[in-house]
Amino acid sequence: MNLFDVYPLYDITPVKGKGIHVYDDKNVEYLDLYGGHAVISIGHSHPNYVQKIQEQVANLGFYSNAIQNPLQKELATKLGELSGCDDYNLFLVNSGAEANENALKVASFVTNKSRVIAFKHSFHGRTSAAVAATDNPKIHAPLNQQQSVTFVALEDEETIEAELKKGDVCAVIIEGIQGVGGLDVPTEHYLSYLSKKCKEHGALLILDEIQSGYGRTGKFFAYQYADINPDIITTAKGMGNGFPLGGVLIHSSIKAAYGMLGTTFGGNHLACAAGISVLDTLKDEKLMENVLQVSEYLVHELSFIPKVKSIKGKGLMLGITFDFPIKEIRAQLLHEHHIFTGASSNPNLLRILPPLCITKEQFDPFLLALKEILS
Repeated sequence: MNLFDVYPLYDITPVKGKGIHVYDDKNVEYLDLYGGHAVISIGHSHPNYVQKIQEQVANLGFYSNAIQNPLQKELATKLGELSGCDDYNLFLVNSGAEANENALKVASFVTNKSRVIAFKHSFHGRTSAAVAATDNPKIHAPLNQQQSVTFVALEDEETIEAELKKGDVCAVIIEGIQGVGGLDVPTEHYLSYLSKKCKEHGALLILDEIQSGYGRTGKFFAYQYADINPDIITTAKGMGNGFPLGGVLIHSSIKAAYGMLGTTFGGNHLACAAGISVLDTLKDEKLMENVLQVSEYLVHELSFIPKVKSIKGKGLMLGITFDFPIKEIRAQLLHEHHIFTGASSNPNLLRILPPLCITKEQFDPFLLALKEILS
């Protein structure tokens, strides 16, 4: 049997990772400034992470959600304390798409409505409702097109209010910072506006923090730069540092009912062990403080590179823009300098999403390589 061929692959085979580096089968070291789509939060093979998973799998790797699992409660408690979201309840899943799928389902249950408002250049996942709320018609199958979704430009207040007034919207879903769409950041004013208008018109506000959450911007969630309390927050990627783990944070004003949501693998013992180790490490190693310090250094150094047009995003979720496509820059960084970076739907934007443990000095090889390539 062959693999279903849906991924264009680099001819690189990583076999080991440590901290901010990965090593291929030829023992070539790569600087990882992409973290596998922002998944690696506390660093590859962090010793606390490895130990926690090893100890758990030696005892119990999995049982269903029909029994008591104290690890789920420990994860929820620590997440509430570190994020400042104690007034939310946690539903554990396996991925970002599954988190958004369940968030939209909850919103539809609560409001008894079905239409969703999403934003142009958004990306929320590839499952049915999540992909329908993703602004990319190329990945919408006819099945997905049964969903009712209206796409609005970021920062557009007039259209949002006009659509909400129609009375059939269950949710407005927005990324804390757009990832695949090109690192556009909704302003604090706009997030406050959305929160207010959703309340006025009986819709729920969902903050997709799957890529922008878990300390990546220097705050636990990117929306926390604005003074709002979303109805639902979704998270994944950095939540498990590579172990499949996602979460839906549902405000305590929304009441649960048996059978409302369900999952086989979500919140399993191994996933919780991984998630707890990530939270402990974020706290113990003060990684959010590190994000702010390292980001300030990187942005400052990039400002001295003449061909850099602008820098988008926050913290260690950054997009470096140029007046020309970055495809060749990425290729040279990867193949000549052994540095992983990312792209987006904006062909002129280089995406930077390293592990949050990276130091200022560890960015220097990238800065030198970028200057050399651009010269």
